[in-house]
Amino acid sequence: MSAPIVVNFGLEICGSFDGGSEREWLVTNGLGGFACGTAAGALTRRYHGLLIAALPGIGRTLLVSKAEEIIRYAGCDYALGANRWATGMVEPQGFRFMEQFHLAGSIPVWRFACADAVFEKRVWMQDGANTSFIRYDLVHASGPAELEVKILVNYRDIHTTTRAGEWKTSVTPVPQGLCVVPREGATPIYLLSDVANAEARREWYRDYALPAERDRGLDDHEDHLLAGVFTARLSPGGSVAFAFGTDSAPPLGDRAALSAREALDQRLLENWIAAHPRASLEAPHWIWQFVLAAAQFLVRRHTSDGRERWSIVAGYPWFGEWGRDTMIALPGLALETGRADVARSMLSESPRFAQQGLFPNTFSEQGEPAAYNTVDAMLWYVHALQQYAVQTSDLSVVREVFDSLACAIDWYVRGTRYGIHADSSDGLLHAGEPGMQVTWMDAKVGDWVITPRIGKPVEVNALWFNALQAMARFASELGKPAEEYKRLAERVKKAFGRFWNADKDCCFDVIDGPNGNDASLRPNQIFAVSLAESPLSADQRKRVVDICALRLVTPSGLRSLDAEDANYVGHYGGPQAERDAAYHQGTVWAWLLGPFVLAHLRVYGDPGRAFAFLEPMAHHLSAAGLGSVSEIFDGEAPFVPRGAFAQAWSVAEILRAWRACSDAGLRIKNGANRR
Repeated sequence: MSAPIVVNFGLEICGSFDGGSEREWLVTNGLGGFACGTAAGALTRRYHGLLIAALPGIGRTLLVSKAEEIIRYAGCDYALGANRWATGMVEPQGFRFMEQFHLAGSIPVWRFACADAVFEKRVWMQDGANTSFIRYDLVHASGPAELEVKILVNYRDIHTTTRAGEWKTSVTPVPQGLCVVPREGATPIYLLSDVANAEARREWYRDYALPAERDRGLDDHEDHLLAGVFTARLSPGGSVAFAFGTDSAPPLGDRAALSAREALDQRLLENWIAAHPRASLEAPHWIWQFVLAAAQFLVRRHTSDGRERWSIVAGYPWFGEWGRDTMIALPGLALETGRADVARSMLSESPRFAQQGLFPNTFSEQGEPAAYNTVDAMLWYVHALQQYAVQTSDLSVVREVFDSLACAIDWYVRGTRYGIHADSSDGLLHAGEPGMQVTWMDAKVGDWVITPRIGKPVEVNALWFNALQAMARFASELGKPAEEYKRLAERVKKAFGRFWNADKDCCFDVIDGPNGNDASLRPNQIFAVSLAESPLSADQRKRVVDICALRLVTPSGLRSLDAEDANYVGHYGGPQAERDAAYHQGTVWAWLLGPFVLAHLRVYGDPGRAFAFLEPMAHHLSAAGLGSVSEIFDGEAPFVPRGAFAQAWSVAEILRAWRACSDAGLRIKNGANRR
């Protein structure tokens, strides 16, 4: 079984440097390492590269920058790559020979036409290894062709850039290729091929332009080191494969590495189908691509004490592991794709990181907790556990972690860090203190917290109510005392009425803040409708959905602030201070589309109408991060994708919302059939 081809475009995009450069491909290795670039072949970000390895004790490191290919055929040279240089010149212009780009499952495939020859290129990574592969096929030709591939390397943290220097680089011939040690003490990089001949080089290529970094107000050019030139002669129907990585003996022979990646894609789809047979039968083809995209964020890490644990990369290309993002994305990435074992492992492991009731906000590159400034990561954990228990009927994890959760709830009630505590007067959660951001709207410029939201945020208290209800149910199912959780939940539900803004017919965003109640129209109130346990009345739920639909919903997600608000910013861009100032002040967030659709479905019971809000995402799969969903978008049409080009919770929440619509549609259909 193979995934239907969803991302597929031809000359109308391939033939344009701008069109191809705006679209970015991604492949991953399940360890946090990845490779990514543009369909056009040019590097536009510091995060682009053929091998960004997850090195133990070091973190994600750019090792192999790119491959520059030349096909010599019928007396002509065809340079297939593309580069924009600091001068502004684009050279070579291999996109002029590109006739098609598509994703074959998770594998990007380029198709070039060089006179009457058709040439294909595939890129993928080996699961569980810091190794990237490229395979070139001479699909059709009237004679042989010679392929030359120049391999450029680097050795730096992914968040920096390199300028040519006096590196003491060692390039040594080894069987099937070269071993490169870029500088003293560096991890060796193996550049290998099954049939190509290798020649060592040590030559800097200078001043690659990085326009995406210029747009972000960052260093916008870089140098890379040419370490080797490979040549191979291909007959029509012939192929050559390359492996670049930290492994001296990767599976290069007999199509083994490509077959392994294709088999992994197939297993991922089979897991999904087995878990949701009826829903998958009804799924549009683009949902299949979402299932494969989900797997790119699930990674295995080794802890400082040598154990292996599952985690979630919040987004590519620059995010690492974030606690809140992990717990929000977990149900969609694991449960919705038939990987309950991964969900179980993460739910079992996560409480060990808790401190004073708080779950980590961020983790270091080595996978250890780095910061705890989040009021809601623990509450989202309870939501994920709730989803797991409902979908699997497995209470073993609930039993295992219940005491840890009970301790966390106790910390929240009596008070923990960052001003987080249950107000003794009404039971609602208060959070925040000057200079610290603790909700998901967490942008900060220097000492300026853009959206401090100190007080009682609406989504935090919706999550608090949901968590207390879940704990009461867990306690009952485990034969433990549940009355205290029920009592706390009842107090919160009664007090939640204070969030209702009768003048606007919706919820305040924050109450009891330093300046009173915040009446800003934001999407955070949608969680008071979408979560399993809602503290709102049926009429209030409908009014919340309606105002969000009218004022915040776009084809790409929900605006973070109403466009009529004086603080609204409709464009996200510029240097970091400008970007952060716009981040939650009108910027559209794709992940919010999931909760909105769930809320709409709950209120109106119309799965077809709810699903219609998701359908524009089918087109987005071919527009930015190919086969995935962007983090954010501009607040105004045409809603240009911004931020990370592949975001975990964007993919996860859309998957979760789609299946809810599918299941509701099947129930309606079955009911009609029975009648």
